[in-house]
Amino acid sequence: MTAQTILPANSAASGGYDVANSLRFNDGSSDTLTKSFSSSGNRRTWTFSVWFKLGLVPAASRLFSIGNDASGAIFSIFFTAGDLRIEDVQGDPVTLEFRTDQIFRDPSAWSNLVFACDTTQGTNTNRFKIYHNGTQITSFSTETYPGENADTLVNHTTGSATIGARAASPSNTYFDGYMSEVVMIDGQQLAPTSFGEFDSDSGIWRPIDVSGLTFGTNGFYLETKQSGTSANSSGLGADTSGNDHHFTVNNLTAVDQSTDTCTNNFATLNPLSVNSDQGTFSEGNLQLLHASNAFRTGFASIGASQGKWYCEIKRVTATSFAVGVISLDFKSITPNITYMGGVGTPNLGYLKDGNTSVNGSETSGYASYANGDTLMIAMDLDNGKVYFGKNGTWGNSGDPTSGATGTGARSITVGGEVWSFGVSVYNATAQCNFGSPMYAISSGNADGDGFGNFEYAVPSGYFSLCTKNLAEYG
Repeated sequence: MTAQTILPANSAASGGYDVANSLRFNDGSSDTLTKSFSSSGNRRTWTFSVWFKLGLVPAASRLFSIGNDASGAIFSIFFTAGDLRIEDVQGDPVTLEFRTDQIFRDPSAWSNLVFACDTTQGTNTNRFKIYHNGTQITSFSTETYPGENADTLVNHTTGSATIGARAASPSNTYFDGYMSEVVMIDGQQLAPTSFGEFDSDSGIWRPIDVSGLTFGTNGFYLETKQSGTSANSSGLGADTSGNDHHFTVNNLTAVDQSTDTCTNNFATLNPLSVNSDQGTFSEGNLQLLHASNAFRTGFASIGASQGKWYCEIKRVTATSFAVGVISLDFKSITPNITYMGGVGTPNLGYLKDGNTSVNGSETSGYASYANGDTLMIAMDLDNGKVYFGKNGTWGNSGDPTSGATGTGARSITVGGEVWSFGVSVYNATAQCNFGSPMYAISSGNADGDGFGNFEYAVPSGYFSLCTKNLAEYG
């Protein structure tokens, strides 16, 4: 898969079980959920399941850990430069340790991981199993199975259970990305079919309703449906298993609750689409910062070849800035373009002075914009028209519903290729809203199918870039 090839990853187009919310973890904000347990559960037999979408892949990024790193006793599930590692360290030798040959570096798709432990099994390979999207992982560079009847640190009272960082000493190990449907089962080693199923039409692994499972003494189920910041049933870390093991919320706020989930995957910026000196992607790849006097351009992780699509991009700070649409280049992860509107891959940009630019050729007619302005883009791939606006008003007397007439629009040549949105920053910060924003929305506007949360009204017939819409209109 190239950087710009986007499939409807783990997202049912219609029917089935729907997940409403996820949590957006930003490693630069030290976001975590933590819980200390007063009594031990079953330390030999348990199952942990999580759905996630990566933001960035730093040197060490923790999904889940439990223990007290300061005393050298810790269980941890984490990524290191893309490979998945699981460790239970209680001295020398370690209780268990696995490093997968499979690499996890896709920031565009949701995935499910299931870890199933039962150290009472006589056969060592049955004592610990790892599944990715319903399929067992069997290839490891490091493979140390726990001894028979060994006690792990999972479901232990030592230290704290931590989601999104390394327990007790999380510095530089924060998770960056999205998580949803976080489940701990205490006392059972379950198969992945307890948490998901293969869609009969697409073959995609998708979540199922887990509310009927038996969670056990220290089991929990985090649906992230609530938006509060307290460790109770109204908090982001609320446990809905019935055990009331509510997690303490650290640095996460209501704005970090996202509708980008494992059943409806929203576009984000793709950090693989530009060079290594790309600037800084953050906030679940919805913010792009480049603090130098040079352009860096990010493109949305989802594109379409037909249909009508809408997004909003906020200019936070800037020396120079441009937004627009681009025909995605599947031959390279680095399309030949310096900024939106520049020469290279077919593209159209809306520049800060109000000009629009098609492959470097500029035309006047739109309003200029400044810091704090929210820019609107309506991309009509059925008629080859693109409309730009700011702060609720379409520029050049534009009417995105005018179809082939293209009132106030700029034209692009379409012919089956995949187009998407982009933003270029020059000593600037941009915040993108493809339907699941990283910032608070004061008004709240969905598209005609009820998806997305935008500051301004979505034009009739236009939709947010998410997999449910893509399956129907793209």
